[in-house]
Parts: sequence; structure tokens; C-alpha cells
Amino acid sequence: MQILNNASQETLQEYPCEYQFKAFGCAKPESNFAALVHETINEIVPIEVDALQHRHSGNGAYLCVTVVIYLDNEQQRQNIYQALQQLEGLKYLL
Repeated sequence: MQILNNASQETLQEYPCEYQFKAFGCAKPESNFAALVHETINEIVPIEVDALQHRHSGNGAYLCVTVVIYLDNEQQRQNIYQALQQLEGLKYLL
């Protein structure tokens, strides 16, 4: 997955701010995709479990996990994207 704004480029985002991440992955209960997303982000920026919202795809095969979090700087945003890219079962990341 390519990140559009890497740390060496200037970003248009102003910090501190709220930022939304969306991760799409396997919806099977045994994949624990939502829990993995929470753990991954929580290691970089502390968040509560209830900060995550879940939505299943039309056929139920995929789960979209959305989280809006408060970021202090661009490095946090980049670190979260890089960490989420490593998640097992990740299909798409916005």
C-alpha cells in the first residue's frame, strides 16, 4: 500500500487535529480484525475501544473498522498508517 504523504513531503494537514482511519479486513470472528486495529493504533496513540465503529460489507465477508482519533503531528499519522499496513487480513486502508 502506498502512502500519499510520506514524512519527507510537506502535508496540507494542520496539527493537532482529529483524523479518520478506515481499515477493511476479514469479517470472520476468529480473525479478530477490529481488535487488531485497536491494538495497533493504541500502541501509537492511546484510544478507547469504543472509539472504533464497525460495518460489515453487503455480503458479510469484510469488516470496515473506522476510527477518528486526535493526532498531535504528522509522524503519528504516518506511524499509524505504516503499522496498519502490517495487519494480517488487511484488504484496504484509507
